[in-house]
Amino acid sequence: MELLPTVWFIAIAVLWTGYLFLEGFDLGVGMLMKLFARDNTERRVLLNTIGPVWDGNEVWLLTAAGATFAAFPLWYASLFSALYLPLLLVLVALIFRAVAFEYRGKVDTDRWRDTWDWAIAVGSFLAAFGVGATLALSTTGLPLNANGDRDGGPFSWFSGYALLGGFAVAGFALLHALAFLALKTDGEVRHRARRWFVRLLPVLLLPMAGWALSVQLLSGELWTMAALVLAVVAAVAAWFLARKAHEGRAFLATGVFLLGGAASIFGAVFPVVLPSTIDPAFSLTVSNASSSDYTLGLMSIVACVGLPLVIAYQAWTYWVFRRRVSAAHIPEAHSFLPAIAAKALTRND
Repeated sequence: MELLPTVWFIAIAVLWTGYLFLEGFDLGVGMLMKLFARDNTERRVLLNTIGPVWDGNEVWLLTAAGATFAAFPLWYASLFSALYLPLLLVLVALIFRAVAFEYRGKVDTDRWRDTWDWAIAVGSFLAAFGVGATLALSTTGLPLNANGDRDGGPFSWFSGYALLGGFAVAGFALLHALAFLALKTDGEVRHRARRWFVRLLPVLLLPMAGWALSVQLLSGELWTMAALVLAVVAAVAAWFLARKAHEGRAFLATGVFLLGGAASIFGAVFPVVLPSTIDPAFSLTVSNASSSDYTLGLMSIVACVGLPLVIAYQAWTYWVFRRRVSAAHIPEAHSFLPAIAAKALTRND
């Protein structure tokens, strides 16, 4: 097996894992805007926990997609063309979610806020579900022909694995968000998030466990099964730690669960990057889907310089905004005039 294609397969798996860990909790917080928060003050608490970091977390999605395009162009072309509709849905959901973050506080009426709260919640769910379906189909297979093109209509990708992966990532995002809120907030929101985490952990992680186990049954090895066992141990540890009110350790334990699960899934399918459900001979691998060694070598140099800078910047951001948020920190909602309107009134006076 060639070295550089293998290194970049591992790098892309790490990027997707980093995306699910970081963007996972803020997508979950978005969903909890309607499932968890009881009033406008609590919704503002939730928004303030992710406000400084959500857009930075999305960089990992762009980086994962960009790295796939550059390192494995055939993988990128087959995946994005076969899953054009679900990925378009993810893009639209992320756009509506981002717009809602900015527009929610512009008008002080319940109807206005409720509309954008639904945009955040639904957009977050659809984004998580679409990413999960995409990753699940990347590891279980798509109907690809000998040219790497999708065989069938625009919905030929739709399967039980797509649903399983979608609910797996959405469920993990919700649980990860509850762990994050227990760590990042104080007061009633903190205690309720911890209670919900303990109660819902087995249910919300079940689809993720089902996805990982399905991949193991299809192409697992001994070490990938060991990684799956590590994920299960981490989930149990997270449950016990949350019961003991060790919020930081519980949050990290959910991260270990994700790391173990991702290692078991990506490791089981390697060296295949996109299986074909029509004929295994049509599957894309790290060898037949990768760029040239020159391209991968140049990418490696850029990554060694750029990736540490991105990680350092994000770590600094999280450190600056590390303190807990509570309802006591949220000022009363109020209406205001845009600066241009206020200036016009001043001139008229």
